[in-house]
Amino acid sequence: MHPLLHQDLNELPALSQATRELALSFLQGLDAHPAARAPRGSRSALIQDALQQPVGAAGALQRFAQDWLPHLSGSAGPRYLGFVTGGATPASLMGDWLTASLDQNPTAGWDSEAPELERATVRTLAAWFGLSEAQQGVFVSGATLSNFVGLALGREWVGEQRGLRVSEAGLARLGPVRILSGAPHSSIHKAASMLGLGREAVELLPTLAGRDALDVAALEQRLRASPDEALIVVANAGTVNSGDFDDLTALVALRQRHRFWLHVDAAFGAFAALDERVAAQVAGLDGADSVCIDCHKWLNVPYDSALQFTRHRDLQLRVFQNAAAYLGPIGERPDFVHLTPENSRRWRALPAWFSVQAYGREGHAEIVRRNIDGARLLGHLLQADAPRFELLSPVRLNIVCFAVHAHDDAAGVQSLLERLRDSGEAFLTPTRYQGRWAVRAAFSNWRSEAIDAQRVHAALNRVLDEAC
Repeated sequence: MHPLLHQDLNELPALSQATRELALSFLQGLDAHPAARAPRGSRSALIQDALQQPVGAAGALQRFAQDWLPHLSGSAGPRYLGFVTGGATPASLMGDWLTASLDQNPTAGWDSEAPELERATVRTLAAWFGLSEAQQGVFVSGATLSNFVGLALGREWVGEQRGLRVSEAGLARLGPVRILSGAPHSSIHKAASMLGLGREAVELLPTLAGRDALDVAALEQRLRASPDEALIVVANAGTVNSGDFDDLTALVALRQRHRFWLHVDAAFGAFAALDERVAAQVAGLDGADSVCIDCHKWLNVPYDSALQFTRHRDLQLRVFQNAAAYLGPIGERPDFVHLTPENSRRWRALPAWFSVQAYGREGHAEIVRRNIDGARLLGHLLQADAPRFELLSPVRLNIVCFAVHAHDDAAGVQSLLERLRDSGEAFLTPTRYQGRWAVRAAFSNWRSEAIDAQRVHAALNRVLDEAC
């Protein structure tokens, strides 16, 4: 054994304690830690030089604490409202530490019970979202891969309607496939590219006036125009810009009259099911052919973690089966190696299991309600400051989408958000909504409280005042 490895093995208890202390110091100081930091620029040469000098685990921890940790964002904290970013509940953090320590590869089900824990966790979460036993699920790395899997199954279904198995015959024999959507997330275009369908396969349909929600009447008109064409429809449950919802119930009913695969991107919107005030927006989710739900967003488990559900396990096996003698037979309860693009995979279910076991549905529902209340409060505060700020969309869930007076172009919005970032108080991200450059704040962190919405509002006003 290499001397440094032997040394670290002997010193593992002390190394673990030092790592724990560093992590706790960071977590306990999150309220004072800057929400985000400006990158220092390229330092590749210095980094590479340092990496040529092995120093053992204690030395590596010291270098990380000195050279890197001070320059990281406070993305685990309550005022990091960029993108749609959750944190890590204490229980999920415990699960994640154990995931790395135990280092299970829950690919197959004949060397441990790790896959059983995943199945139980998936089933429990499915019930939270109102998904029936017909929807079978699996953990994947994130919403992008979940959407990829759902569209891969949709592609296989389209092939089946045309009398071929794409998984066997190949893409060349399939021909063009159209993906219809109102306001799809960028990962839908990315998935279309990776699946060989091409980004041009994504066809944008009209949305309702002043909204991100698909105009179902326009979709029906498009379907009537191609009655013999097997299509994929991507619905949104929580759009990234405004948290808007397509009418899932209407879409499920429409599928009874027309032939299409219904995929629902509910990456964070599925969690509306946990708040009775907004739960009606995800009615109909169970009727989808495939569903994407992200866990490292509103479930507040560490990256990376998401769920993929489908009613068509037969198509999933057809696309992703990985037959090999050493893997054993597929059987009636397929191992996860046959269900996703991954063979080897992290035991992502354990952090989720810890959080579900620790706090239950009601504990997570409280997080969702509190985040929605925070978004509504920020929206109210911004409206009260008109015309300095203008809400561009009602706060339908957890996202506040607003314009800033005198910052109505890309450069102006970016400059404002960089100044806000550099203040250390909050981090928000830009967007373009209904043809206007805007700012969006996404509340999805378990630590966020009403005071954080107030601090973000005050920080926005402060950076605007300083610019005058």
